[in-house]
Amino acid sequence: MHRPPSAEAEVAAELADVRPGLASRFAAELPGARAAVLTRLWRALAHEPLPWIARRERGREGLTLRLSDGRRLYGPHADPYATAAYGTAVRLDRASYEDPAGLMTALSVPHGAAFAAELGHSVASLALSRAGRDAHPKVWPARDWEWEQRVVDGHPFHPNCRSRPGFSVAEQLAYGPEHRPVVTLGMVPVRADECLVTGRWPDGMRDGGQLLIPVHPWQAEHVLKRPCDPCADGLCAHPLMSLRTLALPDGPHVKTALSARLTSSVRDISVYSISLSATLSEFAETLAARTEGLLHMTRTLGAATAGSPDLAAVLRESPQECAGPGERVVPVAALATTELPESPAWLAEFTRLALTVGLRLLESGVALEAHGQNLLVVLSADGSPVRLVYRDLADIRVSPARLARHGIPVPELTGRIVTDDVPTLRRKLFGSLVAGALAGTAGSGTALRGALEAVVGELPATVDLAALRDEPLPTKALSLMRLSPGAPGDQWAKLPNPLVTEVF
Repeated sequence: MHRPPSAEAEVAAELADVRPGLASRFAAELPGARAAVLTRLWRALAHEPLPWIARRERGREGLTLRLSDGRRLYGPHADPYATAAYGTAVRLDRASYEDPAGLMTALSVPHGAAFAAELGHSVASLALSRAGRDAHPKVWPARDWEWEQRVVDGHPFHPNCRSRPGFSVAEQLAYGPEHRPVVTLGMVPVRADECLVTGRWPDGMRDGGQLLIPVHPWQAEHVLKRPCDPCADGLCAHPLMSLRTLALPDGPHVKTALSARLTSSVRDISVYSISLSATLSEFAETLAARTEGLLHMTRTLGAATAGSPDLAAVLRESPQECAGPGERVVPVAALATTELPESPAWLAEFTRLALTVGLRLLESGVALEAHGQNLLVVLSADGSPVRLVYRDLADIRVSPARLARHGIPVPELTGRIVTDDVPTLRRKLFGSLVAGALAGTAGSGTALRGALEAVVGELPATVDLAALRDEPLPTKALSLMRLSPGAPGDQWAKLPNPLVTEVF
């Protein structure tokens, strides 16, 4: 039977045509990429509520998963907060697998074939990203987009950390931030009376009675399927770690619609989020004022949509605007590329700052989605964390009941953002901040436990802090979600709380 070429073989063949100088480096990076994705997959198998895993048995040397059909999976102990690859092979009964796509195929579970294909693409794209990375200079980046481009491996815990289906090798090299390209945005003219606009749309993106909406070139070619003239002024921009958001030459960031599935989600921009953007931006300034200078929310300058999630854009203030003399603003996801987290004292100081801000806002009625991409930290000249910056308000959660209890005017919001459900609010913050940003920075359960133990006793006592201290930590069940295409919304797993029990 003829088998289609693997994602690794496809990328290698295309790379030989478009960038042959990277071919040997790509091949050299493949084993490490397989181990990195396999480690993320094993974390999911060990901790997510997958319906075909009957039980989990911890032994002295490793972890055994008994499947509902009687088969057994065996692998290493799974630290859910570890970011370094520790899974080089997993055994299914007597067969050993180093390739995560091969393992998922062999498991033969519902929707596993599609997920296996995504895992194969994740491995190949991760190897490509690592092959093209620049050796980090000892001098720290001076510009915000340079920090973003240092995040080569993508999501620290998602097996689809670098899955980019629909992107050719040439397109990954042309648009992926880790490859350090400059991207020329197209501009699609749309009659102003056909657009929904919130905030102030800049004069430089107008042409008489038309709005000029910035469009990512991938979107123009593959989704809009229409010619889109490059900006008359040569609007060349630097892609940030989300790929669809780019830093413009004059400072602001532009989030473009990119209707492709990256990691888990299709990255379009809903009309709903455009309609709320100005209200949320104004509300954010009220929130930031309650943190006594510890948090700045980047302002939304303007947002526009032509009535479709496929043709929309949001202009945001650059986080760099929040830096004072001698300070640097660093995305939390990029902290792992520095030596800072290696110091337990620094990690505790950063954890104290992040939890102080996150818990204060949660008590007031707002749960931030403070993962390593949305959350940034302002570092003093000596590297100390002094303030936080938060960007992208589209996925926060707002509790009218908590706001009212604290005398905070309730903004005119509707839809998924609004909820008084306590578990939902806590999952949003704890899953993104503690199990996400802090865990990803700490790099292991042991380091995370040390940082949490150093600070939780000093924080104001609230019911939310008690839940953080005593209950399992929520995290999105990222693999379960990819294996459940018919289930809408987020699904969740419960991780062992490092303050309560051993995490592996």
